[in-house]
Order: sequence, then structure tokens, then C-alpha cells
Amino acid sequence: MSDDSATQQGRRRGRHAVRGFGPALLLTVVGALVPGSAFLATGRRRLGAAVVVVFMVLLGAVAYLATTGLRDVIQVAVDSAALRWVVGGIIALALAWLLVVLIGYALLLPRRTRGWQHVVGAVVVLALCAAVVVPAVWAVRIANAQAELLDSVFADRDSATVTDSSDGADPFGDREEVNFLLLGGDGGEGRDGVRTDTVIVANVQTDTGETTLFSLPRNLQELPFPEDSPLAEVYPDGFYAGSESESLLNAVYRNGPAWYPDVLGPTDDPGADFLKLGVGEALGLQIDYYVLVNLDGFSRLVDALGGIDVNVNYYVPIGGEPTLGILPDDYIEPGPDQHMDGQRALDYARGRFGLTDYQRMDRQRCVISEIVEAADPMTLLSRFQQLAATTQDIVSTDVPQSRLDDLVDLAFKVKDAEIRSVVFDDTVIDPAYPDYDRIRALVQQALGNSSDTPSADTSPAPSTPAEQDATEDGAAPSPTSSAGATSAAPAEPDPAAEVGDACAYDPAQARAARAEGEPPTRSG
Repeated sequence: MSDDSATQQGRRRGRHAVRGFGPALLLTVVGALVPGSAFLATGRRRLGAAVVVVFMVLLGAVAYLATTGLRDVIQVAVDSAALRWVVGGIIALALAWLLVVLIGYALLLPRRTRGWQHVVGAVVVLALCAAVVVPAVWAVRIANAQAELLDSVFADRDSATVTDSSDGADPFGDREEVNFLLLGGDGGEGRDGVRTDTVIVANVQTDTGETTLFSLPRNLQELPFPEDSPLAEVYPDGFYAGSESESLLNAVYRNGPAWYPDVLGPTDDPGADFLKLGVGEALGLQIDYYVLVNLDGFSRLVDALGGIDVNVNYYVPIGGEPTLGILPDDYIEPGPDQHMDGQRALDYARGRFGLTDYQRMDRQRCVISEIVEAADPMTLLSRFQQLAATTQDIVSTDVPQSRLDDLVDLAFKVKDAEIRSVVFDDTVIDPAYPDYDRIRALVQQALGNSSDTPSADTSPAPSTPAEQDATEDGAAPSPTSSAGATSAAPAEPDPAAEVGDACAYDPAQARAARAEGEPPTRSG
């Protein structure tokens, strides 16, 4: 038999030009890295070319999605049904890849192979299979965790009292803006219900993504409700729950439904709907959706990220209640780059004994900023399941899952647009006797809908940060800037720069705090 005839016969048997165990093993590895190349090496050109083409198409699709197709990836990531198709696709692709590796090795393996060579080959093939299976299992787990997160947090509910009026073709209809109520709840073990100490409304312009944040003080009183709502009938003079301390804005979420549990009819979260109606009336805006983050699970979120590093410029109390004469259990000492686990970070964010609300809100901003800093892509991917499980416990919202893809488009606009902030603290209004007409006028002017400057309150605005920090009550969290009493137009500094200034380590301030000595504690 001639050499050409032998080669032809070898091709039919799938042993094309493969002489020896070493080259076969090397080609097996190459065939795992570039599926189809092993088939080409054994003379199966059509099959090999088809597999290589499919692999290159998939590789190109991945490259596209990782770059210019990022928006498509995010839209899939907010669709639980699409994610389950993705899971099926990952499983099918992994199985196909495994078959390509196994069949390619079988075709490349020489007839005469010794026992030790079989063992080495089996080890190499198992390692290649593991290299396919492990990432596939990891991706499936992340996709399933994301789908469960979407189904639990962004469930499509039919019983929300305040709903959006959009339709399927045009998600926002002819509306020029969408308003989100952002709530920070301070519920947890040993606490009676949830108090929403952080109340912010994000007004987003649908055509440009320009966003204005309106922050209301936690001790705002006499929260009004729309005249056509059932709440206006039971609260004709604004929200009241028996005493001044129980009638503040931060008590509406808890006390409203407690006093009138069925006044709004069927609802998934009556406290949130009380606030959507009341805050919307106070600002003169239609609140479309709410998002509530509960600090009860906040510490677990920090732990899931592996902790955060925070600068501390003064002694921060842990516990304590001044109204009851209870001193703090301990203090967090001043110092730069203090690594905090979840409980420590929660103590840092909550500490209030002897300090102002404004200082506490500044620290909460610092903690949020550090959480964002710690949540880099690699950390998110490596700890995604734990983070997703934690998020399910601490976040609730009435944003329907069916609207998430539309909100993704809006989020991309927000990302490229400016974000401004107006803070209604006691330099702008008197929280105990609020002028809601003036508040609404300030809102409209901040949104560019009015050229008239509302009349200023008689109380002068603090001229320095130190004077602002001296305010005990009425201070609200300020994501960016505060609107002064003499001008309704919000300033427009870089939010990240301002957060950085508030959270930077100040050696002089820290030294002064230490020089005064550590404050007394309950045990001391």
C-alpha cells in the first residue's frame, strides 16, 4: 500500500497525520481552547470548520456584549425570564463544549497507547472538562441568583395605591418626568417598627435624564395629603398620630397604617403608599415609585463586600439615648482608613448621641460612598450570590419588573446627565411649621418651571459649615448641595467631590477631638 493510500485510510478512521501520544495530547488542549481545531487535525474539515465558525461567532458576540452591547446585557439582566433562557443556553453550550473536547481526544488518541499514557490523557481531559464546567456552573449560579433577586424585589404587583400611567408602547406616555421616592428605614432588632429617617425624591426628566434630588427633614410635621385621597379625610390638617414625636415625617411609614390599616384598600406596602401620597403632595409632584432600603440588613451588605474603609474625624457614639439619660456603650475613635465590618459600619452610620442629624447624614453618605467604592466588578462577581441574598432582605420597592428594561434606558440618560440637589433643612423651612406652598414653589423653580423666587423664611441661613452642623434637628441628608433661603435654584457642584470633602480625613479635627478626651460611656 502506498503512503497516499495509507493517509486516505487514516483520514477515514479519524487518525489524520497524528503520530504519537504527545502531539495528540497537545492538539486536544488546542481543541479545547479553540473548539473544532481537533476535528480539523483529524481530517474532518467540514465538521471542524463548522464548529470553529460557531465558536468565532460566539466569541464575537461576547466581545460585542462586553463593549458596545453593554446596554443589551443589562436589559437581559433585569428580565428574569430572559435570564432563565440564558441559563439554558449556558448549560447547552457547556455540554456541547464537553462533547467537542471528549470526541476530539478520542479521535486524536493513537491506537497504540500505553497504560500510563491513558492515565495522563485522562487527567488532562478531566482538567479541560473542569475548565469548561466550573465557569459554566458559576455563571448559572449568578444568573439564577439575579433571577431570584428580580422575582423577589421587583415583583409585578397589582395592588399598589399609586401606580404609573404609562403604556407598553411608550413606557412614560407623554410625561416629561418620573419621580422616585427613596427611603432609608431604620428598622431592626429591638426597634419598634420602621422609621424612615431618610426621605429623598429623585425627579428624572425622561427626555434628557437630568435629575434633581429633593431631601426632606425627618422631623417635618403636618405632612399633607391630596384632597382626592382617603387620607385627606382622616388627616384634614396634615398627618398626626397622637403626639408630636409620633407625628413627624419619619413616623408616617409606621404610624399611618397602624392607625388606619385599611384606609387605602389593598396595598402591598401601606406605609410606602402613605409616604408616596404625602410627600408627593408636599412637593407638588406625582410620585411614581418608591425604593426602601432597611438598615436592619445593612451590616450584612457590608460584610458581603468584605468590609469598608472609613475615615473618622471625631468620636462617634455607639448606642445611647439622650432623652432617657442613657450614655453610649462605647465610641469609635478618630483615625484614618479604619476598616469596619458590617456591625461597626452600622454603628458608625447610626451614632447620634451628642451629635447633630446633619453629622449623622454626612456619615451615612460616607458609608454609602465607601460601599460603592468597595463594590468593584470583581467583588460583585465573586460575592454576587451573597450580595443578592442580602439585597432581597433589605430592599423593597413597587417598581414592576416589566418596567425595568425601560428604566435601564432612563438610567443610561441619567448617567450622562447632571444631578442637582435641594435640601429642605431648617435653613430653608421651619420643619415644625412648614410652608408647603413655599416648598412647592421652590420645587418648581428648581425644575425650571418658575421664574419667581419664593419669599424667604425669617430664619437666617448659616454662613459656615460649622454653623450648619450646630443644628440639632431638621437637618436632612444632602447627597450634593443645600438650597439656601435666599435662592431656590440649587447649586451644581460635583457630587463626588463634595462627598469626598465630607469624608476625607482631617488630622487637625481628629487631634482636637482626642485632646478633649474620650466622652463618658455607660460603663464609665
